[in-house]
Amino acid sequence: MVKAPREFLTTERMKFLFSISIVIVCFWGAILPVNAIPAFASRSVAGAAQVNVTQFHNHDSRDGLYVDAAFTLDAAANLTRDLNFDGTIEGNVYAQPLYIEDGPGGRATIIAVTESNNVYALDALDGGVIWERNVGPPVSAGDLGCTKFDSMGITGTPIVDLASRALFLAAMTTPDGGPTKQHLILSLNVDTGDINPGWPVDVEATATYNGINFTASTQQQRPALGIVGNILYVGYGSKRDCDTWHGWLVGVPIDNPASVTAWAAATATGAKGGAIWGVGGIASDGKNPFVTTGNTTDTGNNWSGGEAVIRFQPGPIFSGSPTDYWAPTNWQSLDQIDADLGASGPLLVDVPGATPSHLIVAMGKDRKAYLVNRDNLGGISQPVASAQVASNTILQAAVTYRTEQGTYVAFRANNDGDTVLSAFRITAANPPAIDIPGGWDVTRASGGCGSPFVTSTDGNNNMIVWVVGTEDHRTAGDQRLHGYDGNTGAVVYGGGGPNELMAGTHYYSTTGIAARGRIYLAGDNKVYAFALPGGTPTPPPTITPTVTPTPTVTPTVTPTATATSTARPTPTPRPRPNPPPRPTPPR
Repeated sequence: MVKAPREFLTTERMKFLFSISIVIVCFWGAILPVNAIPAFASRSVAGAAQVNVTQFHNHDSRDGLYVDAAFTLDAAANLTRDLNFDGTIEGNVYAQPLYIEDGPGGRATIIAVTESNNVYALDALDGGVIWERNVGPPVSAGDLGCTKFDSMGITGTPIVDLASRALFLAAMTTPDGGPTKQHLILSLNVDTGDINPGWPVDVEATATYNGINFTASTQQQRPALGIVGNILYVGYGSKRDCDTWHGWLVGVPIDNPASVTAWAAATATGAKGGAIWGVGGIASDGKNPFVTTGNTTDTGNNWSGGEAVIRFQPGPIFSGSPTDYWAPTNWQSLDQIDADLGASGPLLVDVPGATPSHLIVAMGKDRKAYLVNRDNLGGISQPVASAQVASNTILQAAVTYRTEQGTYVAFRANNDGDTVLSAFRITAANPPAIDIPGGWDVTRASGGCGSPFVTSTDGNNNMIVWVVGTEDHRTAGDQRLHGYDGNTGAVVYGGGGPNELMAGTHYYSTTGIAARGRIYLAGDNKVYAFALPGGTPTPPPTITPTVTPTPTVTPTVTPTATATSTARPTPTPRPRPNPPPRPTPPR
């Protein structure tokens, strides 16, 4: 059901919108400075003078970087919530919002989805509803039997294909009030909210691999969706490790949804597991999708796709070659203690001067970070580098960025009540190493935090790492937005005053986006907008990168056929060699 708009832009506001749209912008907010061409591109229209956030953490690499010339440290210190932005929606929210500059009727649009299976297109200026659609009844906790969600509908972050004007999402629904569960993959028209012809795809009716069939009632869709080439990829895991589940990666060509290909982990008789469940979901180098997987059970001590970083050929098709997967040598021990490597999705990072320089960062429940060679993952082997970077479980989606001081990875550490926002550097060495003293920590003493995101004025300077003070296992959190200097961890934005308070944000899942001098965040039943002083910025020119995907060894394979104002936390910088002085911005 599509509901009519609650409010449309007036003529004057339309004029204002177009006045801010016809500028040149930096859509490619890659992890590299402007004079270094990245090895992977985002899903943009090449050369488009627009700002669009079409997927989780902004880019295929999942770097979480947003380039906006307005986000200087001084300006960010004076961020305020836009109280005139409505943003009212219905349902609990675990997915990141999206931003489309040329949305319905040419207006800037926020896309938000909820566990009530509601999909919204909101006016990005005032938060009014442009259109909304419900894609089917969600499934209640009572009918699921084993879940942290009540109800369960749309959990993973959707993705937009700008060329086809299509929004892709995955929803759990029930056609009969609970007994029957379905996982549906849908494509909606961005301009109207209508379901596109040939959709939805019923996953249980179409996905099979190596003699096993997808069972909707035992699977959960949590990771963000990805598109590589013209194929949409959707990952699935378990509902709290209940019943017999498998990690599934389902591929659907966006121009031919009747043709479904799937892969599953742990398919031997009696085996289960290998969930794809990290919120960052499917990452890509522009050619191949990458995932991380969780623990497996009853595999007979045979590696079966769990506790791994896996590269797929288009389809998805898994070659089985050691060049296309990496698992730690202690994967069996990780299985036994439920220490999922898949608790954080893969993060693709390029480190100029390092050998190897094309890396994947993996982190998991075992408190370690791993660097893996993206050109040759290495099978069951030692990683390029590893280090314990947390004192407790890592459960989140990390970000990466580069400054004059080096390449950083920032992440949410310690999932069990002592949450820390942490950062380490990756050295430009042979081989690269994880430099913990060169990073920083911020203890989230006022509660937990969601997954971080990063803003920069030009892709290299004024790095600010942002998190929301969400609930965690012990506290309700302060439910405020916080920003930290990407080089030092010093507080840039301490949460604001009474007007900046939010509600209904969630640990590790909640993350924000930045566009046109604003930050957008989604909590339960509401999307929030924060604005910088001084109005809409003029971003730097668009960069159209040359895509250089990771080279892979592709053996001949036979794919298996499938059926179709609060107290500010005090940062604790680690000792670092001769850091340059950094003035404290005015608050």
